[in-house]
Amino acid sequence: MKNGGIPLEKKIREILDRLLKSENIEINDIPNIDLYMDQVTTFMNTHLSDYKRYPEDKIMTKTMINNYSKNRLLPPSNKKRYSREHVFLLIMIYYYKSILSISDIQNLLSPLSGKYFPENKENGLSLEEIYGKMAEQMEVDKPLSREQILATMENNSHLFDSVDMNDADREEIAMFTFISQLCYDIYLRKQLIERLLDQTYPPDKPAKKSKPKKE
Repeated sequence: MKNGGIPLEKKIREILDRLLKSENIEINDIPNIDLYMDQVTTFMNTHLSDYKRYPEDKIMTKTMINNYSKNRLLPPSNKKRYSREHVFLLIMIYYYKSILSISDIQNLLSPLSGKYFPENKENGLSLEEIYGKMAEQMEVDKPLSREQILATMENNSHLFDSVDMNDADREEIAMFTFISQLCYDIYLRKQLIERLLDQTYPPDKPAKKSKPKKE
């Protein structure tokens, strides 16, 4: 497969490696002082800039943060200042929001905020420790994710080897099948996440309507 004279496999590898080199926000990166809204948005947009699709995209805005608070994804600020724990939650929300609905994120984060936000710390475990473990594991999992994606690419690159077509058409259909397989993988994982959420936080069922009595 080629793309503008560059083998398509090489191009995919370069994009993937560039994405995986983007470092997650580590605990030591987060200021140990409360931040005002402008400082929070600047911090998020700076440290997660590698994940922008387009240069003009915003990682986090004031409107977004206000909506997260309004929808109870994020505890209220303290005199318009946000703690490190607020930032931990905002980073998680950033990763969740492209996959999960607002209500699903609320269900997922509410127990976390209720039990491990500073004033509600339980079981000797803090939100900082939870975030730190997650960030460490994400780094550990990157090589595995890379190999899984590259295996999918390799499998799809040979699906139409026996078909008589020109190189441009073969490249186009190979890219289509590769992207389709990635979409299916995301779809399957999203379905799993939603079912796990539904089992852990069952949605409220409408009350059964009583049948009218016969006269």
